[in-house]
Amino acid sequence: MNLSFLRLSIWLYLAIFFAYLLGPLVIMSVTAFNSPSFPSATPWECLTFEWFSALFQDTRILNGIKNSLLIGAGTVVLSVTMGLAGALMLTQIWPKLRATYYTVIIAPILIPGVVLGISTLVFWDRINRMLGFGPDSLLSSGLFLTIVGQSTFIASYCMLVLVARLQRYDIALTEAALDLGATHAQAFRKVLLPFMRPAIASAAVLAFLASFENYNTTTFTFGEYPTLTIELAQKVRYGISPAISALAFIIVVLTVFAALANEATIRRRELVAAARRNATVAELSGGRVTLPGFLSGNTAAVLLVVVSIATIVVVGTATVYSPDQCIADVREQKRLEAEKRAEELRRKRDEERKLKAEQAPVTTAPSGSTGSSSFGGVFDPNALQGVPSEPEEEGGADSGFGGAFDPNTLQGSGN
Repeated sequence: MNLSFLRLSIWLYLAIFFAYLLGPLVIMSVTAFNSPSFPSATPWECLTFEWFSALFQDTRILNGIKNSLLIGAGTVVLSVTMGLAGALMLTQIWPKLRATYYTVIIAPILIPGVVLGISTLVFWDRINRMLGFGPDSLLSSGLFLTIVGQSTFIASYCMLVLVARLQRYDIALTEAALDLGATHAQAFRKVLLPFMRPAIASAAVLAFLASFENYNTTTFTFGEYPTLTIELAQKVRYGISPAISALAFIIVVLTVFAALANEATIRRRELVAAARRNATVAELSGGRVTLPGFLSGNTAAVLLVVVSIATIVVVGTATVYSPDQCIADVREQKRLEAEKRAEELRRKRDEERKLKAEQAPVTTAPSGSTGSSSFGGVFDPNALQGVPSEPEEEGGADSGFGGAFDPNTLQGSGN
């Protein structure tokens, strides 16, 4: 019973964990296919693909993607190169200095990206002035500054990946190559570099992804080359549209596709190696080893095919599907609902006005009252109706204002 409860708890924890991790991505992907102009998953209105078309027509987003790819490629080259050099130095440096060197190399990871961006901008601006270059030189270009600024800390990530691989390397292989007459460059290129190739590929992918999503450092250095994250941040300030959700959905699909392709390739190699290990000598010598199919025992390959087919179906549907009629029906329904709410609001206001009128007290002036005051009865309701007031003194002007303009009125003598 305790074991069953433990398993149930583990599965519940995993469900909550993946829901928390992947839930926002799923919701954002759903909003890319909903027709409202503001990203929303509920209420569902109409299936549409217009936001993908709007995405590919947005020149700012396309320019940001292009700049991100250029900066990512430059960051990969610079970061992997510096990371490999740092890893080689770390394994060959004097052991007593290794801890200090490691701390210096890892320090950029601990520094905030804002500080790195500002320091990069200030440092290379001073270098540009010292060399006497103009403001349009390469050293002040946003492309150069962004690549250098991002590489200052991404190179540390690459070094950690490469060090983990380099610790498994047998230095005797390089020494044997040198004993056989190879130069240091040949030993590095033909012995060490092939061994480090998987780690270099991993470090390159890590560097590209870190560069593609970086914002803190890039916001101070991009200049005239805004990246995708900069463009998205500027768009959010003025209101977002489901075109952003369409971009997120494309990125998610590409990520899933690349992960499945990599897993399928690794699994394929394992199956081929297992088939060759189980083959006989005659089969190996005759080249008659029966290799498993691409989908045989390869779950990742099956999922990759399913994702590819689903992508083709979605693209094909988008070319022939038109949501115009559905959108028109939804707009008409919204108009009718708005008119109904307006009518209900007017009816409630009329009822409130009638209720207030019924509850308001009715006041009447007492009969025989003249409303005499020091203003001569100017506020008497009968004054403008020609009702004669008390007799005035001889010579006074009779009018319908109840003696308001009598010069004796304000002196208190005409009551």
